Amino acid sequence: MNELQSKVAHAVHVLNHHSQSCDRVSANQWLVQFQQTEAAWEVATSLLTSSSDLSQPNFEVEFFAAQILRRKIQNEGYCLQLGTKDSFLNALLIAARRFSLGPPQLLTQVCLALSALVLRGVEHKMPIEQFFSCLNKLQNQENGNAVILEMLTVLPEEVVEDNSGDWSIDSRYRCQFTLELLSHTSTVLEFLLLQSKQSLESGIQLQEKNKKILRCLLSWVRVGCFSEITTSSLPSHPLLNFVFISLQVPSSFDVSIEVLIELVCRYEGLPQILLSKIQYLKEMLLLPALNSSDEKLIGRLACLMSEVGQAAPALIAEASPEALMLADFLLSCVSFPSEDWEIPDSTLQFWCSLANYLLSLDLRKEDSTKIVTEVFSPLFSTLLDALLLRAQVDDNVCNVTNGALEIPDGLINFRTNLEELLVDMCQILGPSIYVQKLLYDRLTTSDSLIPWVDVEIRMFALNLVAETVLQDGPPLHLSMVMQLVTILASTPPVDLKGLLSLVYKSLADAVGSFSRWIPLFPDNIRSLLIFCALGIRESISTTSCSSALRKLCEDASVLIHEPQNLEILLWIAEDLEKKILSLEDEDKIVSAITLVVNSVPNKELKRNSLARLFSSSYGAIEKLIDAEVQHSLTQNPAAYTEAMNSAIRGLYRIAVILRHLGAPLSSGHADDDTSAVLLGMFWPLLQKIFSSPHMENSSLSAAACCSLSRAIHSSGEHFHILLPKVLDCLSANFLLFQNHDCYIRTAAVIIEEFGHTVEFGSLYINSFERFTSAASLSALNSSNICNREPDLVEAYTYFVSTFVRFCPKAVVASCGNLLEVSFQKAAICCTAMHRGAALAAMSYLSCFLETCLSSLLESLPCIIEGSLGAVMIQVLFRRGEGLLSNVVYALLGVSAMSKVHKSATILQQLAAVCCLSHRTILMTVLSWNSMCGWLQSTVQTLPAGYLRQGEAETLIPLWMNALASAASDYLASKTCRDASIDHAHMQGKGGRTLKRIIRDFAGSHRNLPGSHRSLPNSL
Repeated sequence: MNELQSKVAHAVHVLNHHSQSCDRVSANQWLVQFQQTEAAWEVATSLLTSSSDLSQPNFEVEFFAAQILRRKIQNEGYCLQLGTKDSFLNALLIAARRFSLGPPQLLTQVCLALSALVLRGVEHKMPIEQFFSCLNKLQNQENGNAVILEMLTVLPEEVVEDNSGDWSIDSRYRCQFTLELLSHTSTVLEFLLLQSKQSLESGIQLQEKNKKILRCLLSWVRVGCFSEITTSSLPSHPLLNFVFISLQVPSSFDVSIEVLIELVCRYEGLPQILLSKIQYLKEMLLLPALNSSDEKLIGRLACLMSEVGQAAPALIAEASPEALMLADFLLSCVSFPSEDWEIPDSTLQFWCSLANYLLSLDLRKEDSTKIVTEVFSPLFSTLLDALLLRAQVDDNVCNVTNGALEIPDGLINFRTNLEELLVDMCQILGPSIYVQKLLYDRLTTSDSLIPWVDVEIRMFALNLVAETVLQDGPPLHLSMVMQLVTILASTPPVDLKGLLSLVYKSLADAVGSFSRWIPLFPDNIRSLLIFCALGIRESISTTSCSSALRKLCEDASVLIHEPQNLEILLWIAEDLEKKILSLEDEDKIVSAITLVVNSVPNKELKRNSLARLFSSSYGAIEKLIDAEVQHSLTQNPAAYTEAMNSAIRGLYRIAVILRHLGAPLSSGHADDDTSAVLLGMFWPLLQKIFSSPHMENSSLSAAACCSLSRAIHSSGEHFHILLPKVLDCLSANFLLFQNHDCYIRTAAVIIEEFGHTVEFGSLYINSFERFTSAASLSALNSSNICNREPDLVEAYTYFVSTFVRFCPKAVVASCGNLLEVSFQKAAICCTAMHRGAALAAMSYLSCFLETCLSSLLESLPCIIEGSLGAVMIQVLFRRGEGLLSNVVYALLGVSAMSKVHKSATILQQLAAVCCLSHRTILMTVLSWNSMCGWLQSTVQTLPAGYLRQGEAETLIPLWMNALASAASDYLASKTCRDASIDHAHMQGKGGRTLKRIIRDFAGSHRNLPGSHRSLPNSL
C-alpha cells in the first residue's frame, strides 16, 4: 500500500510540476485509471488520515485524495455496504479534525466528501439526523467547532439541487433532506450566534472566523432558515445585527452583502428593515466610499439597494423620506464616474421596476398623479441626465484606430440595456418633455461649438424611444435634427472619422425612426438623401443609413420624384460597386431606390431611371462572362474572386429590382411593359451565365437562380416564350452541378407560377424526370444520406409537391413511375434525424395523400383507370407498407417529437384513403384490410428493443381503432356540405385522439435503447 501511495504522490507531482507535457499527460492518464480501481478507496483514506509529520504536509497529494473520495462516493456511494459507509464516515471525520486549522481548501474538500456520503445514507431513515449527532460529538473536541462550521456551510449547498453539480441524487430525496436540515435551524442559528459572540481569537484570525460564520449563515439562508421567524422579530434578530456590524469590516463586507441580498430576495420584511437603515448605510458606508472612490464598495452597495427597491417598488412609490433617500443613494451610484459601467448597469432593473410600478398606478386619482408629477418626474429627469452622461462615448473611454472608433464592450452593453428604462422614463415624463430635454437642452447649432459627444448620446436616446413618441405624442418640430443633418451632410468625408462617425450613425438611426414625420419638412429632403448617401460609405454608419434611406423612400417617396433627387438615388446605386456592403444592406438600398423609381408618374423618366439602375449591376455581370476578359481573370486569382463577388452582388441587386417591379403589374397597370423590356435585356445575359463554367460556384448559381425567380414573378405572361429554354437550362445545370439545389427550387417557382398551363405539361414532366434520374437524388436511399444532403431533400420534395399541386391532373397522372419513385424517397427521408429534411419529406407525403383523396372524391362513383386517383392508389398499393413502416420508425428516437403532428396527419390521411378506396371498385387494389396488414407487418418486423415487452399486442388494436375514427372524421369533413364541420387534420375527436396516441408513443420511446440505433433503409 505504501508503494501505491508513493506512486500516487509521484504522479500528482509530475502532473502539477513536470516541464514535459507528454509526462504530464501520462501522469494524468494513470491517475484517471487509478481512480476507477478499488484500491483508490483505501489509498485515498490512508493519505487523508495518516498521522505522518504535519510539519511537512503534502497538500497536493492530500487534496487529490479528498477529491478521489468525493468523486467515488458520488458515483459509487449507493453501492457501499452499511459498515463500509460507517468506516468512511469515521475516517473523514478524523481527516476533517486533522485539517481543521487549514489549509482551508483541503478542509472544504473533506467536508464535501462527508456531505456526499451523508446524502447517500438512504439505509438510514434520517441520515442528516444521524450526522448531526456526529457533529455534536465534535463540539467537545479540540478545533471541533471549525469542522462543524465548515460542514454546516457545505452541507446545505450540496442539498440544494440548483447549487450542486451532483445530479445523482433523486429530487425526492433532496426534498426530504431539505426538510431534515430545516428541522435543525434553531440549533444551527444558536451555534452561529454563540460563535459570533466568542472572541477567543484576535485580529486577522477573528476576522476570518467571522467571515466563515457569515458564509455558513448564507448557506442556511439559501435553504430557508428564516422562514419560520416572524417578520416582527426579524429586525431585532442578533444574527442580523451581526451582519450589519460585519458590513463595516472590509474582509467580511462582500459576504455580508451577499447575505443581505439573499435575505431581501427571500423575505418580504427585509426591504422595510433595510429601508429603515438607509441613513446609516449612506453615512457610514456610501459617502466614505464615494469620497475615496472605492468602486468595489460602491458597486456592492448599489447591488444591495437595487435589490431592496426591486423587491418592494410599492414601498419606494410611497415617497417616504427613507424611500427618497434610497433613490438618491442609487442616483449617486449612477453618477459616480467609475472606470467601467457595472455600477450604473446594476441599478437599471431597480429604476425599471419603480417606473413600471408608477406607470401601473391609477393616474385618475389625484394622489397618484401628484406623486408622479411632483416627486418622481423631477427624480427621473435628473436620472436621465445622469444616464446620458454615463452612456457618453468620449475620448476618455474609447480609442480611435485608423479612423475607426473602438468602444468598450461594457459601454456597448450598458447602452443596449438602457432601452427599456428610457422608454419607461419617456412615458413618465411625457414624450414632449422627454424630447425637449434631448433636443433643446445644452445643444447649439453653431458648428464650432456643437458638443458632438452630447449630440451622439441624445440622438441615441431619441432613437430608442421613437416608437413611444410616435404613438403617444403629436408630430414634434425636428428642426434641430434637420440642422444636424445639414451640418454633417456638408462635412468633408475625411473628417467623418472617430466620434463623428458614431454621431453620424446615431443621427441616421433617429432619422430612420422618425421618417414618417419627414414629409413635414419637404425643403430638407435633398439634404437627407445626401446625408444617407455619404453615410452609406462609412462602415460604422452603413447599416443605419441604409435603413434610414429605405424608410425615407417608403414614407416620403412623393418628395423624391424630382429629377435632381432621383439623380442622387441613382448615384447611390452606381456607387455600390465601389464599396462592398453586406447583401442585407444592399437589399435595403436597392429596394428603397426601386420603390421610388417605380412610383415615378412620368413613364419616360421612370424607364430611363430603371434602365440606369439596372445597368449599374448589369455591367458587373458582363465583366465576369466577357470572353476577352475571362482569360486575364483566370490568370489572376485575386481579380477573378473580385469579379465573381461583384457579379454575385449584381445578380442579387437585379433580383431586388425585379422583386419590386412585380407590384405595379399586379395592381392593374397592364399597359406598363417595363418588366417585359427589362426581361428582354436580362434573359440573354442570364442565359450566358447559366451556360458558363463559372456556375460551378454555388454562390453564383444561387444568385442567378434568385434573379431568375424574381424575373418569373415580375414578368407574368411575358415569360411564357422563355419557358422551354429556362426549364431545359435549369435541369441541364443541375445534372452538371448536383450539389446546387437552387436549380430545383427555381424550377418549382416556374411550376408554381405557370403549372396550370396545359401546353407546357411535357416540359414539366421532362424536368421532373431529369431531376429524379440525377445521381445525387438516386442516392437518397437511406436516412443517413438524407441527413448528409438535407438541402437537396428539401428542394426535391418541395418541387414534387409543387408539381402535384399546380400541374393539370392529366399531367400528374401520366407520371405514375416518377410519382412512385419520389414517394418512396420521401418515405425514406421522413426517418432522417435532420428536422428540416424530415419535415419537408413529410409535407410532400401529406400533399400526395391529400391530392389522392380529393381526386377520388371528385371521381366518385365512377373511377376511370388511368385517372389521377387510380394512379395514386396504385402507388400506395406498392409503397403504402413502406410509408407506414417509415412513419413508425420516424417516431422512434430523440428527434421524434418534432415529427408528431405531421406523422399523425399522414396516418390520418392514409387511413382515410384506404377507407374510401374500400368503398369503390379499387378495393381489390387498396382497402382497409391493407392498412391493417401494413401495421401488423411493421410492428412484427421491428427489431428487438424497439418496443417494450408485450407492447405489440396492445399497440395494433389501439392504433387501428384510433385510425378508423380519425379517418371517419377526415372523410366527414371532406364530404359534408356543412361549413361548420371541419374534422380534417386533427380537428375531430378521432383525429385528436390519434395525435395524442402518436405523441405518447413518440415520447415514451425516445430513451429506449433500440430507438437510438440506425434506422433501416427503404422497405
